[in-house]
Amino acid sequence: MATTLLTYAGPGEPDALVTRTGGTPLAPAGASWPSCATCSGPMQFLAQILLDGLGRPVREADIQADHVMAIFMCQNDPGMCDEWSPTAGGNRALLYPSDALQPMAAPEPNEDEDVLRLGAVNAVALVSSPCADYVSAREDWGNRSGNSLGNVLGQLGGQPDWLQGDETPACSTCTQPMTLVAQFEEGPDHTTAMNFGGCGTAFAFACGPCTQAAFLWQC
Repeated sequence: MATTLLTYAGPGEPDALVTRTGGTPLAPAGASWPSCATCSGPMQFLAQILLDGLGRPVREADIQADHVMAIFMCQNDPGMCDEWSPTAGGNRALLYPSDALQPMAAPEPNEDEDVLRLGAVNAVALVSSPCADYVSAREDWGNRSGNSLGNVLGQLGGQPDWLQGDETPACSTCTQPMTLVAQFEEGPDHTTAMNFGGCGTAFAFACGPCTQAAFLWQC
C-alpha cells in the first residue's frame, strides 16, 4: 500500500481553498473562531486540509469528498492549556462543507496576530511513495528527490507513526475509533513552525459518518 506524503511546496496564498498550513481559515458564513476551553482565548489556526479528490485517504475515513478540515490550537500560553489532548479543549479540528466558504473573521479585539496565525503560509504538495509506512516513505522521497526530510510536512491518511503510543481517539458521537486524516510535522522553518512541543508530531482524525474530528500531538 502506498503512502501519500505532504511536502513543502513553497509560500502559499493565505486564503486559498487548498491544503495548506497557516494563513486564514475558510469556513461557512457566521462560523466563529474557536476559543480555548481553559484560558478562553482565541486559538491559533494551524492548517486546512482540502478533502476534494484525495481518493484513498478519504474513502478510508468514509468522509464525504466535499469537505475541508480546519485545525486550531491554543498558543496563548503554550504548555498550560493541555493543547496536546484530543479532549481537553485546547485544540479543535472542524469539518466544513467546501461550498460557499469564506475567510473566517478574526475575533475582536485582535491584538496579537502571532497568537491567531502562523508566521508563514506553506503550500502543500501531495507525493505518492510506494513504501507502506510513513518513516520509509519519508526516507524514500528524500533519497529520490534530494530534498531535506524537513520539507516533509506529514502524510495524508495511512497509519499513524506514533512517537509515544497509540492514542487513536474515539468519536464523541458513536464512540468508534476515528480514522487518521493527516499527520503533521512542525514545518521546515522553526521560526514560523507549528509548535508540537519543539520536536513533536500531530495527528488529525475524523469519523466520517458522524462528521466529527479530533486533533492531538505527541513529542
